[in-house]
Amino acid sequence: MPVPPLEFTHPLIATAVYGSVPTARRTAMHGQAAWVLSRAGHGPAAVSRHLLEVHPDDDQEVVSKLRAAAVEHLAVGAPDAARRCLERALIEPPGPDTYARVLYELGCSSLLTAPAATVGHLRSALELPGLDDDLRIDATFRLAQALAHNNQLQEAARTAAVEHARTPPGTGRRRLQAAHFMYEGFQAAEADGPDRSRRLAELTAGFTGADNSERALITIRGFDAMMRGEPAAEVVRLCDRALVDGAPARGLSWTDQEWGFEIPSLTGIAYAFADRPDRAESLFTEAVRAFEISGWSGAHLAFAHTLLGLVHRRRGNLPRAQHHLEEGLRLADRVGDGLPVHWDTACLLIDTLIARGRTAEARAVADRYSFGPPWPGAIVLPDGPSVLGRLLLAEGRVEEAVSTLEGAAEALTVRGRHHIVWAPWPLDLARALAPTDPDRAARTAHEAHARAERLGTHTALGEALRCLALFADPSESRRLLERAVEHLAASPSRYEEARARLDLAHATGSAEALAEATALAATCGVDPLALEAVTARVSSHPSE
Repeated sequence: MPVPPLEFTHPLIATAVYGSVPTARRTAMHGQAAWVLSRAGHGPAAVSRHLLEVHPDDDQEVVSKLRAAAVEHLAVGAPDAARRCLERALIEPPGPDTYARVLYELGCSSLLTAPAATVGHLRSALELPGLDDDLRIDATFRLAQALAHNNQLQEAARTAAVEHARTPPGTGRRRLQAAHFMYEGFQAAEADGPDRSRRLAELTAGFTGADNSERALITIRGFDAMMRGEPAAEVVRLCDRALVDGAPARGLSWTDQEWGFEIPSLTGIAYAFADRPDRAESLFTEAVRAFEISGWSGAHLAFAHTLLGLVHRRRGNLPRAQHHLEEGLRLADRVGDGLPVHWDTACLLIDTLIARGRTAEARAVADRYSFGPPWPGAIVLPDGPSVLGRLLLAEGRVEEAVSTLEGAAEALTVRGRHHIVWAPWPLDLARALAPTDPDRAARTAHEAHARAERLGTHTALGEALRCLALFADPSESRRLLERAVEHLAASPSRYEEARARLDLAHATGSAEALAEATALAATCGVDPLALEAVTARVSSHPSE
């Protein structure tokens, strides 16, 4: 008769019995258990539980089984288990012909859950023999990705450029070229941003999206066009071309191992700032689902919540935006400190809290995450100095705000980046300067309007017209505010519409319009005291 399995009535008893077995015997028993499970037809993942406990013995079969187990763990969304298997395989150790491959696989398993460790693994793999040309390209692409998410953007761009220069023409070379353009564009400062944008536009001008390398570069071009404030219709056209039936192409999905999650992220961000948050939300909702299914609970999932926060901020659903952004910071805090996802999420949360009238809470977030100079090497989403200037204005620190906004203007103008919703410094600078330098303030507002007309979104036009109304006589101001409301009512930006309606209601003296505007603002989650402050500020405007 078969012997029934031994079962314990409580896990503490099992732990006590396990701990009482002498170490050498326990290790030998793990080896026997691995052999029995393997003979019984169990897969590598089940066998690996015991192989992790055996003594290293230069056994290449153990290395092979642990590598196979890592593949199974990754397939079911258990990257931490995969990482443990590969770390144990290195201790065995692998033979000279496979050592670099195991390092490469270990780097892939820890990508973005431990960016600094990933950098070390992939650099070591690239320094050793054993990677063929395709694996070298993949390892370099992933190394650049890990460097970027470890706030080493210049090194990420340089790494991709060096390997790109010695890679023969083909899909692999274009993949490295995409990484180079992307990580150069992500840098907070670069030697000649307009020239890079020109080269990118020339390269992609004839692309139709025939394959994933073209789609990836079209995506990067669309994001760059958005940042530059090019017509939103062109940005949307590029984003549409980069997708297949409205979704990332096969091989360019959120959990794709070849291209990374940055490509669909850029598409969604460009949509969000082109007044198409509906398309962005569809992409970002799928990102959260895909990352959760795959067990990617680190920076990937944190950024996905940040992106959903961006969508709801743009739509004016401020409480929901705040929820996703706070969840993004909670997840990011588990990965490390000072990562790009921290800056992006904190920036959006500060902007959202300011909009809700919660200035003290916004300041607490800024202080906790050291939001301010020195700025990181990566761009911040939305523009960090612009949002900091907005916070300083909300706190009444006007001189500091003006200085900060002027710094934002200088840095972005040099790079040719003029999207006044992503970087709203002209609107806030005009308001800050209005009491002391109205002529310069008016010029700034008119320049912002010109950029809004080029961009062409209802949100940008409505916000620019609302700003222009500050510098017009009462009748012209009402006309401008009426146009602003028309544009914002046609936009997805309910919070900005509410503010414009409040301004117009006060300018016309209509109690009914003021009640409607206040009700709309309340649906956006704005605190009542914040609404009173907005109304008071508008009522004291000198043009009325």
